[in-house]
Amino acid sequence: MTNRLALLAMTAAASLVLAAGAIAADAPAAAPTMARPAKTLHVLTPEQVDPARLLPAPAADGSDQQKAELAEVQRLYKTRTPARHAQADWDDKHETAELFFATLGPKFDLAKLPATAKMLAVVENEQSVVANIAKRHFLRNRPWAIDATLVACDYKPNAAPLTSYPSGHATLSYSEGYVLAALMPEKATAIMSRAAEYAYSREVCAAHYASDTEASHVLGTEVAMLMMQNPGFAAQVEASRAELRAAGLTSR
Repeated sequence: MTNRLALLAMTAAASLVLAAGAIAADAPAAAPTMARPAKTLHVLTPEQVDPARLLPAPAADGSDQQKAELAEVQRLYKTRTPARHAQADWDDKHETAELFFATLGPKFDLAKLPATAKMLAVVENEQSVVANIAKRHFLRNRPWAIDATLVACDYKPNAAPLTSYPSGHATLSYSEGYVLAALMPEKATAIMSRAAEYAYSREVCAAHYASDTEASHVLGTEVAMLMMQNPGFAAQVEASRAELRAAGLTSR
């Protein structure tokens, strides 16, 4: 796992240094229930993030590849240490930019970085929509849907099983990680190592296969790159860059 994280971090860091220069009470019974508005794309287009174009299909259930992947999930589930399980459980419950707080330190306080918080909220929205488009396209069973002895960190009764490919958590970590590393290239290796560690937590949790998180690596990076190339989003990126520089988080 250490070699894997190092390879991911080195690869991401190399491309990112180049990219950096480029740019409560219940409602009364008589009141109607208001559905939460569905998330939609605001920066990207469906054509740009077509999952059939960006990702290969996952291994079919019952195939040799799927069986081998499931065996690896089962191995991780049985051999994980209490500390790594606790980390994976924390990661499961913090599906926001909060995942980078410990990596970036106390200066990375989004309450004091409004431009960065606003920019990351847009990234969070886009990657969430894109990941869900892909999930609905591929409809892959979760590991726990195949092996009922696996109890995922995010276990809920009657959870939808056909949501394994790609991982939503991992798409978040890689998309936000890419953007943050581009804005703070001095910290790119640490940021992308944390993104990979967070993605790996999904496997430790028995929530996803390794190929699910690798698909998220591709998808999250593509989402971030496309967003940073978008002229309408560029102003938010530059505002965040200036704010992070003023906060002493980067000298670029």
